[in-house]
Amino acid sequence: MHRILIVEDEQDIAELIGFNLQRAGFEVLKAHDGIEGTEMALRERPDLIVLDLMLPGRDGYAVFRELRRDPRGVGIPVIMLTARAQTEDRIQGLEAGADDYLTKPFSPKELLLRVQAILKRADGPPGAVDFSFGPFRFDKNALKFYLDNEPGELTSTEFKLLLYLCERAGKPQDRNDLLRSVWGYSDAAHSRTLDTHMKRLRQKLGPHGSLIETVRGVGYRVVRAEE
Repeated sequence: MHRILIVEDEQDIAELIGFNLQRAGFEVLKAHDGIEGTEMALRERPDLIVLDLMLPGRDGYAVFRELRRDPRGVGIPVIMLTARAQTEDRIQGLEAGADDYLTKPFSPKELLLRVQAILKRADGPPGAVDFSFGPFRFDKNALKFYLDNEPGELTSTEFKLLLYLCERAGKPQDRNDLLRSVWGYSDAAHSRTLDTHMKRLRQKLGPHGSLIETVRGVGYRVVRAEE
């Protein structure tokens, strides 16, 4: 059974989220401020965190940074939840490395679908354990990534996104196909989500980020060395 940590100071929202997740078969943990949320996340190491940004004690961005600095929290997928609906706020959350972002008010069903999609890709597909392409190597079982044979730090979403492109190297991948395959949904409104993750992924790859090519009017592709 997957465990989900809800870090939300509004009791009614935390109860609503918890009820729907428990009904779907998840074990639920709750924290109601940023400090408690950080401590619980590092102690319990849940499978996913639903993290509100406007928290007492320590805001959600600070909680997220603490998690990513600690080996116990660096690989935990995070969905940011906030009343801020501005595009800039959503981009800031995604650029920080969050796996997804939802604004209040939200549909409990949509949150559940996003939780399930993230956990599905975090669990990893069965089959071949390792896949290599050029300077990249992927350990699918452990969700570990190596760049030039050195460990690299990718979120589970970045890992899935780059792996998907590398397994189809040389072929342009449609934006909607990427959203559907990596995030579990396809919606033009989430195109900025894809672009923001791609920008951050290129930055993490350094000089090798140039292997990811934008295909205007289509989406993205990873180019082969000979190209």
